[in-house]
Amino acid sequence: MHDDSGRKVATTNPAGVIAGGERMDGYVLGFREIDPTQVAVVGGKGAQLGELSRIEGIRVPAGFCVTTDAFKRIMAEAPSLDDRLDRLSRLKPGDREAIRALSADIRRTLEGIAIPGDLAAAITGALARLGEQAAYAVRSSATAEDLPAASFAGQQDTYLNVAGPAAILQHVSLCWASLFTERGVTYRLRNGFDHRKVHMAVVVQQMVFPQAAGVLFTADPVNGSRKVASVEASFGLGEALVSGLVNADVYKVGDGEVVAKAIAKKQLAIHVSPAGGTQQQAIEPERQEQPALTDAQVVRLAELGRRIEAHFGRPQDVEWCLVDDGFHIVQSRPITTLFPIPAAGDRENHVYVSVGHQQMMTDPMKPLGLSLFQLTAGRPMYEAGGRLFVDVTRELASPASRARTLEALGKSDPLISDALQTLLERGDFIRSLSDDGPGGAPAGGASATIETDPAIVAELIGRSEASIAALTRDIRTKSGSVLLDFIRADLQERKRTLFDPRSLQVIMAAFEATWWLNEQLQAWLGEKNVADTLTRSVPHNVTSEMGLALMDVADVIRPHPEVVRFLEHVEQVKDEGFLDELAQLAGGQEARDAICAYLDKYGMRCAGEIDITRPRWSECPTALVPTILGNIKSFEPGAGKRRFEQGRQEAWEKEQEVLERLRALPDGEPKAQETKRMIDRVRTFIGYREYPKYGIVGRYFVYKQALLEEAGRLVQAHVLREKEDIFYLTFQEFHDVMRTNQVIDHVIPQRKDAFRSYQALTPPRVLTSDGEAIAGTYRRDDLLPGALVGLPVSAGTVEGRARVILDMADAELEAGDILVTAYTDPSWTPLFVAINGLVTEVGGLMTHGAVIAREYGLPAVVGVEHATRLIRDGQRIRVHGTEGYVELLP
Repeated sequence: MHDDSGRKVATTNPAGVIAGGERMDGYVLGFREIDPTQVAVVGGKGAQLGELSRIEGIRVPAGFCVTTDAFKRIMAEAPSLDDRLDRLSRLKPGDREAIRALSADIRRTLEGIAIPGDLAAAITGALARLGEQAAYAVRSSATAEDLPAASFAGQQDTYLNVAGPAAILQHVSLCWASLFTERGVTYRLRNGFDHRKVHMAVVVQQMVFPQAAGVLFTADPVNGSRKVASVEASFGLGEALVSGLVNADVYKVGDGEVVAKAIAKKQLAIHVSPAGGTQQQAIEPERQEQPALTDAQVVRLAELGRRIEAHFGRPQDVEWCLVDDGFHIVQSRPITTLFPIPAAGDRENHVYVSVGHQQMMTDPMKPLGLSLFQLTAGRPMYEAGGRLFVDVTRELASPASRARTLEALGKSDPLISDALQTLLERGDFIRSLSDDGPGGAPAGGASATIETDPAIVAELIGRSEASIAALTRDIRTKSGSVLLDFIRADLQERKRTLFDPRSLQVIMAAFEATWWLNEQLQAWLGEKNVADTLTRSVPHNVTSEMGLALMDVADVIRPHPEVVRFLEHVEQVKDEGFLDELAQLAGGQEARDAICAYLDKYGMRCAGEIDITRPRWSECPTALVPTILGNIKSFEPGAGKRRFEQGRQEAWEKEQEVLERLRALPDGEPKAQETKRMIDRVRTFIGYREYPKYGIVGRYFVYKQALLEEAGRLVQAHVLREKEDIFYLTFQEFHDVMRTNQVIDHVIPQRKDAFRSYQALTPPRVLTSDGEAIAGTYRRDDLLPGALVGLPVSAGTVEGRARVILDMADAELEAGDILVTAYTDPSWTPLFVAINGLVTEVGGLMTHGAVIAREYGLPAVVGVEHATRLIRDGQRIRVHGTEGYVELLP
């Protein structure tokens, strides 16, 4: 079994009951008296043990739980703890020294409290009924432990081979105190758990002395497949395995047989010590490479795991012991790291591709955001783990549509394409269809047969602006369920215009011209990614204009030192009302006018903007303050306009150079004429690529303001506790609440808990209906040793200081830095003006970060797996934007 520091331990008694399972008293409960609803009484671990003891054919150790009532009684014995808990709750996860000192003080206080006589008698009485001379494990069981959303594994303590009533009582006290270990306190602070609302129960179980012990995962913990179980095993107690003393034997079980195994060399084992506790013992050389389990035992164990999984309704992390060829299950907890599977409603095989990796937003979305995006989308999308996926099974089943799909996805994100290719090469997951079967629409989108006319782009933009103006005007007269009907109808109209063939033709024409220029000019001139320079400072790129416009805001503020000092203070205190105070300062009115004008045009934007529930810049303008201050510090007046003009000049000079070199080639004049036509085409159309998203995000903000106003009425009517609760309802559910003035009990708290758990998950690019996350790779052998490979999206090479930033609000960039982050959506664009290069974990050739990096002339590599972990903040790196890799420099 796992102890709470990650160690594996073992306890058992086949009966699994105390004195026939009778109720003992308010301080002690036998396992058979416990049901899943009693987490608040016996903690997560105790509740799981109670359920395990009810499963037919599962042998669970005999034992009992000292309830949280006992813990509360002990806490009440020390009223001085109140002040220390208040101080603890005010700390941040990074305050390590303060956490260490304060948590140690609380533990010492708890350990020093004498257990009242009646409480001690309840514990020793339960012990006497089991056999007080037996050896026991004394294990913590916190009320926020071993839960579906958070395992809390390793946060509190477990003590093994404890014998005698006095020793049991002493170790129960130590378990109570372990609620305030430094690691436990830090974990709760990081995950938003209130110290006062988490209580400690204690599990007391009889020890056993196994030949082997370990852990069974009923789903593959590496790739998530629900069809494969994984068993880890070592000799003796499992503590040797998780403490790193030995490598475990690892078995994979699928379809009722061992499909893979790796037998480790096991030199040590952990056994109980006659003096109490445990001790290490050397394993005889001839046994060290023997398997801890036979294949038949492994299969039998996996079958027990499936029975446990079926009972709990989700994959389990099961701790087991082998005693005399019989398995004793000593603990089972949900596997909290598995990514959920989209609900397909059938038993067919499905392959899902992440929408977030295409939209540059891999964070979880709240239910209202998910449902609105689904209403806007051009094809069905499936939710799992707070993210959206599209089902590409049919496209992959047909040879013709398969080729188109892989080609399109390969241009967008080679890792997705490679993952799908890996799955197809297995040959056993996707059933092939004939080409005349339903293979889905062509992956390339609308044909790009459209003339190169700037008026087309101007017309599309004007139509979008007029539509948003009409929406803003018309929505003011709507309220109640009529408002939601209005928004639904508007969404359908917006979907029609979003997928207007003319709009798609403009975008595809830009893409195709870009691909043509890069392919042909590399073939003719031997130069890679020439289009990166040719597309700098194009017209109508609303996202790149947004970054430059914030430089203009800095120009207005820079001459006013009092305003600058005030904004530096605002950056520290995060006062969202600062705009109202600006007018009182010298130069403040001009500063306020400049910021407000910027917000009027771009205030609907924010990080993760495809989720309507995310706070917009207009709602939280302090998000822009660090970037404004950075622009004031790093640039001279007029830098934004000069930068745009410089990019335009560089593009023109590159065009002249390319055309001159082409004319010097055999048949050069036709090549130059066709290249000139493609350059004009890409510069006319590529800026519009950013506009449709700008339009829908603007629409979302209009919807959001109206929906929050309605939510305010529901708060006044006591239907909701706070306006933002609507974020945890789907659009249809909100409509139902508006109609009935009722919310189903517990839905919103449950959704909030689920959302917190989703934040800890990393969505896969490709996911199967078996739950398997398929990872793609870059198939290259031309890289420097230790280089981090990715997708080249903006040409050039740059060396500089890496700034690893996960939240735009925390950005402290200096001119010349290289931004390293998980992903960038349009809201990150204002940071691009200060950096010299870009590295992201997610992205493709035509995603927003890539387009803006080319626009600004920044060498960029995207799709670099685990970049934010492999690159240290402040480390010097070299970005090879033409070749697609990153060097880590000494």
